[in-house]
Amino acid sequence: MELQFTELDWVIFAIYAAILAGSGYYFSRARADDSRDYFLAKNSMPMWMVAISTLATVQSAATFLGGPDLGYRGDLTYLFTNLGAIIAAIIVARELIPRFYASRVTTVYELLQTRFGASSKHAAGSIYLLGRVFASGARLYMAAIAVSMILFNDIAADHVIAATLLLTTVGLMQTLVGGVRSVIQSDVLQCGIYVTAAIAVLSVLLWQIPADMGEILAALSSPGNGQDSKLTLVDAGWDISDPFNIWATLTGFVLLNIAAFGLDQDVTQRLLTCKTPRDGARAVLFSVVLVIPVMAVFMGIGLLLYIFYQTPGLMGGLAVSEPSGGDVTVFMHYVLHEMPAGLRGLVTIGVIAAALSTLNSSLNSMASVLTEDLYRNWLKRRRISKPSAHFVRAGRWGMVVIALCLSAMAILCFYWQQISDLPLITFALSVMVFAYSGLLGVFFTVLFTNRGNGTTVLLALFTGFLVTLLQQPWMISMITGNENPIAIAFPWQLCTGTLISFAVCNLGKPAQSHLETELKGLNT
Repeated sequence: MELQFTELDWVIFAIYAAILAGSGYYFSRARADDSRDYFLAKNSMPMWMVAISTLATVQSAATFLGGPDLGYRGDLTYLFTNLGAIIAAIIVARELIPRFYASRVTTVYELLQTRFGASSKHAAGSIYLLGRVFASGARLYMAAIAVSMILFNDIAADHVIAATLLLTTVGLMQTLVGGVRSVIQSDVLQCGIYVTAAIAVLSVLLWQIPADMGEILAALSSPGNGQDSKLTLVDAGWDISDPFNIWATLTGFVLLNIAAFGLDQDVTQRLLTCKTPRDGARAVLFSVVLVIPVMAVFMGIGLLLYIFYQTPGLMGGLAVSEPSGGDVTVFMHYVLHEMPAGLRGLVTIGVIAAALSTLNSSLNSMASVLTEDLYRNWLKRRRISKPSAHFVRAGRWGMVVIALCLSAMAILCFYWQQISDLPLITFALSVMVFAYSGLLGVFFTVLFTNRGNGTTVLLALFTGFLVTLLQQPWMISMITGNENPIAIAFPWQLCTGTLISFAVCNLGKPAQSHLETELKGLNT
């Protein structure tokens, strides 16, 4: 494959680099005085900005690359899973956000300390860090493969590693000084860039396809070769290997989004920067509403790419080179081969913007757990007193450590995704289940029962991770010797892991002191 970038594309890159440098400096002018300012912006962020930042956090390069890939390879059933996100956002807005604000927590795992003791908070924070390294590392990897194709014209291992380190360095420089305030402001900018790039691709495809909308919709509705309609929105079939049918949407996807919006510090931290719990609740609901049209644009790109490459009759006999396996995704093949000069650069910086918006959020949120839940408590147990400014510096060093961990995980994902052979979005979502299963089991115990104690919390968190691990196809093959084991889709993995970890957590009788504290809190 020959690199198809022109001078105009590189000029657009240079402008974007200047915008990154300028915005990074501008957003970091306000220095944080203490850790609550650094990690929660002293609850001063406007609701609309938090909503857009949340949107940018839950989406990523996986959406930018994987959304078109899903539309090209399948149908619109993934778009319907947003119903699960809406249900989950309502639950989080009503049940969790008011509790977090009432307790004035810096991280969501502090809520466990009152009920189960400090060790439970530390364990939940640790399992979050492990799961977030998996999930954010996977997203970083997906952006790195696109950048590798652009800079080096291939996806060789050493080039993907170089692209990973480049993205991590840029993300770290943007977030290191200003904390979560600069992260949220930067997210708004990055979100605007990648949504603009996606709309540009959609517009160019509609211009390049010499057919009217009626003909396009008819071809998508009846693609031929025994394929079902690519416009199918609801899949009512029952298939445990299908992650996007209606049953998975109303179960696993609801759980997935409850965990994402209410138990994952990566997202919840943004909601806790609002001025009031009402604003935090509105921000999560507004962000879910925004996701639907944005995701529709990305999947619409995939549908049009199907027309572009797979329906020569509608292309008027225009010779179009089909994607090859070396191009990773049909979307990147199209960007590098078919898009007009200048727009290639715009779309590529859109990929980078999507990656940085998620990476910046992960760096700051993971540093908040590392600093506030683990490091601060370590000092407290040793009766070591430090000034407020010390924890800001500790948070910055924590970001550096986390950046190295995410880079290592992204490199590992280069090999992991090749073995799993999952579509990009499915791969990105599935790695999140490892941490979410145990966290959901523990928090459901807090919300709906008076059971559990510090010991069973630890066991439940471990059980959730282990049950998810045992449901991986390669693990089933290793245990059973069956080379073609049953494929359990990640929503069902999450349901099973959550149910078992919830049962394990409820095996314990509540410690008297923690139960009395909880009951006292409920009566006031």
